[in-house]
Amino acid sequence: MSLQIYNTFSGKKEPFKPLVEDRVRMYVCGPTVYNRVHIGNARPVVVFDTLYRLLKTLYKDVAYARNITDIDDKIMKAARENGEDIAALTARYAQAYFEDMAALNNLEPDITPYATQHLPEMIAMIESLIEKGHAYAAEGHVLFAVESMEDYGKLSKRSLDDMLAGARVEVAPYKKYAGDFVLWKPSSDDEPGWDSPWGRGRPGWHLECSAMIKKHLGDTIDIHGGGRDLTFPHHENERAQSCCANGTDFVRYWMHNGYVNIEGEKMSKSLGNFRMVNDLLEQYPGEVLRFALLSAHYRSELNFSADLLDQAWRTLDGLYGALRDTQEVTAAEVDLEGSAFLAALYDDLNTPIAISELHQLAKELNKAEGAGKAVLKGKLLAAGAMLGILQMDAETWFKQSRGGDELSEDEIESLIAERQQSKLDKNYARADEIREELKARGVVLEDSREGTKWRRE
Repeated sequence: MSLQIYNTFSGKKEPFKPLVEDRVRMYVCGPTVYNRVHIGNARPVVVFDTLYRLLKTLYKDVAYARNITDIDDKIMKAARENGEDIAALTARYAQAYFEDMAALNNLEPDITPYATQHLPEMIAMIESLIEKGHAYAAEGHVLFAVESMEDYGKLSKRSLDDMLAGARVEVAPYKKYAGDFVLWKPSSDDEPGWDSPWGRGRPGWHLECSAMIKKHLGDTIDIHGGGRDLTFPHHENERAQSCCANGTDFVRYWMHNGYVNIEGEKMSKSLGNFRMVNDLLEQYPGEVLRFALLSAHYRSELNFSADLLDQAWRTLDGLYGALRDTQEVTAAEVDLEGSAFLAALYDDLNTPIAISELHQLAKELNKAEGAGKAVLKGKLLAAGAMLGILQMDAETWFKQSRGGDELSEDEIESLIAERQQSKLDKNYARADEIREELKARGVVLEDSREGTKWRRE
């Protein structure tokens, strides 16, 4: 088996082969930190975290970078509205982002570059583009000349005429061509800015990723990921800057995840249907959110709903149930190579099929006897770890809060103890009454020779 990836640039699935043998360089666009992030922002993080986990099992040297955009007009606007220093605002929301993504069981990237820490690299790239005839300075601005690049638009499959017709393009007198995009723009006295050969100003949004990739990962990287909405103009412009400045191919495999829809409608500000990750985490464990995001193939649209989350929770209950029922079994160390589970992930990260293989492993584990249990439990845990799930102790999983007016663990344990005493006293009516009382409060008791276990439902 070999890893196959759908390459947005070629429009087809291709065998993955890194530029340098046994060495992978991957970059994924991170957030602009002016607010909490929504579930749509979380999808690429979960998708590419899963790919990162897979790549680390296949290659010795994997470097994964995901940036933080900490200078942007949206950030400036939010800071003004809050009466807050920009640095304080971006630090606060960057930290909130890290916490939200960690709650979804995402690993930390190897590199987390901040835009404001890479101004020298951005200025150097602009100077290179001007020198090579791909950019020009005008009225304190520097713009990329899109007509100077022969295959501009090839990533997004658009001609220059199509892009002008379909995009909101700022038509300014200093532009040689209406589609030229900003690399550098002037800052007023009350706006953040940096000194440059073109005056005090700040970089255009697209420039930062090109400069940070060049510094940390090199002129050419293996994988560049992000949401489908970034294909144009952001990734198209990144590609233009980097190819023209570096004089080489920029990205070998472009990967884009599909949109997240909310209750059947595209998530958008105009509809007001954003679902913020931190709000969802008050109602659902992060693992449930992660599982829901992985339940559809990454390239397809995902209809995010309460029903999807409830189904994800029930599914995880089933998988954790198999682990809970085999707590006395020590999982064997296993190699998943050759398994149907890995075959699904090798096929362009087909997580729905991989999840179906988890169900099969849990089903086999529930039926297994003897030494086979240890191997199957090892396979289930190893496969779960590859997807970033089944990370919690099974007993703890079933005892965690499920929202609403819940009994505390101490209250539950106290009622179970009272029930046990009622049985010893042969007061079976009270014992049954406690069982029903707990059930009505969302707590299910499971009696066995080893004692009474409980779980929330």
